[in-house]
Amino acid sequence: MERMVKHRVTRGSEEPQVAWQPNRVRQLREELMLSKAELARKAGVSTLTIDRIEDGKLARLDTKRKILLALGVKLTDRDKVFLSPRE
Repeated sequence: MERMVKHRVTRGSEEPQVAWQPNRVRQLREELMLSKAELARKAGVSTLTIDRIEDGKLARLDTKRKILLALGVKLTDRDKVFLSPRE
């Protein structure tokens, strides 16, 4: 299932900013048979944060790092989890 990319235009800017980032967090979490609550506890973030990230919302680098480590993914493999947005 392909998701649509949402764009947000800021005042004085003609270039849209991407407000959505595709990722494989849900897929990896389910492969590890973890609930959202379990992943949130391991990563030290809220379940709401996990929800938002799985829905493709943007996240801070520190939050991404915590999630990668909680999933057992090497930081050097981050591009396999947090994909570049398509334009």
